[in-house]
Amino acid sequence: MPIRGAAYRQLATIIDIMFSPSQADVRQFFCAVYAKTLAQQPLEAIETIASLWIEEHPEYHAELGDVLAALASMQETQDGRDNPFLHLSMHLSISEQCSIDQPRGIRQALELLTHRRDSLHLAHHEAMDCLGQMIWESQRAGRPPDGAAYIACVQQRATRD
Repeated sequence: MPIRGAAYRQLATIIDIMFSPSQADVRQFFCAVYAKTLAQQPLEAIETIASLWIEEHPEYHAELGDVLAALASMQETQDGRDNPFLHLSMHLSISEQCSIDQPRGIRQALELLTHRRDSLHLAHHEAMDCLGQMIWESQRAGRPPDGAAYIACVQQRATRD
């Protein structure tokens, strides 16, 4: 039986949030994960990965602890300061990329960089620079992201002294 009406709209909304989260969705997700972690509530698999990166960034805990302030500050620019939600999203994205090795080769490149830096966290931060560069170049040129250039950037960081 095909899905119709309200059930279809609800499913479409869920799919849209999963694959195209808004800025508010992202902030609510990380704040909810932080709250669930503090309350020692069970976490979904993706939430567990997010909670591990949240744990690595105690400097973000105050912002994650106040979902209303996080939502209210969405339009503010943060001069010279990392956006904790973007930063954590990039950690989560790189973790997911490595789990499925997409783009192909990212897992090996990040493992090499992790070994070279003796830190998964530091390797992620360097990979974030590469990921951000790839996205910026893609947007600037109006073309799809270049996964090969992204992998090459991570590999270059893993092999240079």
